[in-house]
Amino acid sequence: MLNKMAFPPEALGAFAGIYPNSPAKLTHGLVGHPLLSLDALAQLAQALPAGSIEYNSGFLPIGIAPEDVPAPELGVVETIRRIAESGSWVALKRIEQVPAYAGLLRDVLAELKAVVAPRTGAMMQLEGFVFITSPGGVTPFHFDPEHNILLQIQGSKTMTLFPVEDEVLFSAPVHEDFHLGRHHRNLPWRDEFAAKGQAITIQPGEAIHVPVKAPHWVQNGDAPSVSLSVTWRSEWSYAEADARAFNSVLRGFGLHPRSPGAYPAQNRAKALAYRALRKVRG
Repeated sequence: MLNKMAFPPEALGAFAGIYPNSPAKLTHGLVGHPLLSLDALAQLAQALPAGSIEYNSGFLPIGIAPEDVPAPELGVVETIRRIAESGSWVALKRIEQVPAYAGLLRDVLAELKAVVAPRTGAMMQLEGFVFITSPGGVTPFHFDPEHNILLQIQGSKTMTLFPVEDEVLFSAPVHEDFHLGRHHRNLPWRDEFAAKGQAITIQPGEAIHVPVKAPHWVQNGDAPSVSLSVTWRSEWSYAEADARAFNSVLRGFGLHPRSPGAYPAQNRAKALAYRALRKVRG
């Protein structure tokens, strides 16, 4: 349970002004929370199943193919405890599998419900992720299917975000393959993309709202970093994903379907068509 609100009133007001389409800096009150100390996170890593932990070198290029990511040299607990000098990036995924962290995630996201539900529907698939990064570490260029707020707990980092619906950056088939599991979240980088990026730097007590599938990469500051990512899916995000998948089916027949519309477009017809097709296929 939280002893105080995770998001102060001014942060909730700012969130209401930009959700769900725009990136923005917010503030939060989770700095110093006992579940987010390095010692607590090392214990969390021990409690999570192996499939919920990802860690590797923090000194990667902005764009890297998943098969080129080097294997880590230390165990995850030692990596976390030595994060100041281990040159690493650690992701603890779906932290809600541990009851104390499920309660933290539930309390934080409950504060957003009044803004989220009327716009994009009920908050579903509530998941939390913790990122622990060595000084100067890089998280490569990628996008994610969830609504996301990244809260900075320790250290600083700069996230550079790119327009969600810019198909000059990534063509429609890239989005379709992603939702069908045929494309890793890491994205190919070209230097000409840089001009379209919006860089947002956050310190402890600050956060970033990351729209669904906004391409981004992250540069850590000069101190070890701990960040908490609170995420959820919505009927709108599922409809966009299913409409993309249905477009891939149409493309397989030689058609050139129109891309799903950005919010507030609901994309229901194609989403329902794909869900019916998926049910028939079993």
